[in-house]
Amino acid sequence: MIEITQTPILPEAVISKVRKDAYGCIVTFVGTVRDLSSGKRVLFLEFDTSAKGLIQKELQQIAREIQAKWQLEDIAICHRMGRLKVGEITLVIAIATPHRQEAFEACQYAVDRLKQIAPAWKKEATEGD
Repeated sequence: MIEITQTPILPEAVISKVRKDAYGCIVTFVGTVRDLSSGKRVLFLEFDTSAKGLIQKELQQIAREIQAKWQLEDIAICHRMGRLKVGEITLVIAIATPHRQEAFEACQYAVDRLKQIAPAWKKEATEGD
């Protein structure tokens, strides 16, 4: 499940998309807007809503890479768009597997890959900009 939304993300709703009795592990990552970046106070983050289609494609590609590398099917990624205040949730990734090692590895991979591509649609406003 890949979802792009402008409404607040509820982590439990994302987790529920991958939860199955066959799995002993669900690893989640919840990304939030932090208050400091490079020593400057963050005012807000803005994710370009016009890039929704691009973001959807990129997240689907990350999910396909995870599926190929770890043979996993139950991956949910939900990314928030628009202007977000400090403390708001920007991203939830949930990966369910029978055992924990591959879930941790796959979740780390997803976050790392997203960090490689996110600057294309992310704007950070800090004091003094």
